[in-house]
Amino acid sequence: MAPTVTPTADPAYSTLGNDSRLIFVHAHPDDEAVFTAGTSRYYADRGVRNILVTCTNGRLGVDDQWLAGSDPAHHTDWVREVRAGELVRATKLVGIHRAIGLGYDDSGLTGWPQNSEPSSFVNADTDAVATTLAAIMDEERPAVAVTYDERGYYGHPDHIKAHQVTMLAAARSQTVERVYFPVTPASVLAAFVPAARERRVYLPLWVIDAGEGTPDELVDVTIDARDLAPVKQAAIAAHASQVDNADLTTMAEDLFQMLFGREFYILGWSRSDIPSAPDDLFGGLA
Repeated sequence: MAPTVTPTADPAYSTLGNDSRLIFVHAHPDDEAVFTAGTSRYYADRGVRNILVTCTNGRLGVDDQWLAGSDPAHHTDWVREVRAGELVRATKLVGIHRAIGLGYDDSGLTGWPQNSEPSSFVNADTDAVATTLAAIMDEERPAVAVTYDERGYYGHPDHIKAHQVTMLAAARSQTVERVYFPVTPASVLAAFVPAARERRVYLPLWVIDAGEGTPDELVDVTIDARDLAPVKQAAIAAHASQVDNADLTTMAEDLFQMLFGREFYILGWSRSDIPSAPDDLFGGLA
């Protein structure tokens, strides 16, 4: 059973500045739980306003028949509706104060037939999406943005597209000073994967396809979210339709802490030469 956690409250005052704001740009419902839940809740608890942009509706997740999105009999409408509700529940846990959906269709994994559909996010006009995203940034005024690296963390086409539009939008925005990419250090994967397999934990594609991880020396910022592990586990559990993550919601505490207790970032872009801090995405910014 997933742990019970308290939803975050709206920020009244930021201990990191008078009006610190952070924007997360993710590809699908559940990415905010898997990749950055510890970070968003960590900053929300310190009074930072968090904005989440989810680029797709996640229509190609596993459906009520346990069919993958590539199956012709897949219940796409069911998945779209269910995942929307799951996202609402998860965002209340992980410290998101405003959630925005861009509404594009999930493109599926590389090679799926939906890759070629005009409504799929991967085929959206990059400049147009970046213009929309830059307008959101200018409205909310975040100093820091978080999205995936150029590989989309593990190669998913929608993650790669999210990277492309976020980088363009950040450069166009008036307030974004930095863009960070969540990564998993090589040492963490080297310890976690064998330990998980030894206990017969099913590992989702985003773990298996991450390769050897990022060299430890390239990590710029580490957010210690070990005390927030129950929040992250509950947020992943809120996306119950994502059955490939099911073992993560019941995973032993020591294993969960090994993979999720800390969240790691590399600095992908900065508007200035102001040095960052090793434990703070806002380090050095006014």
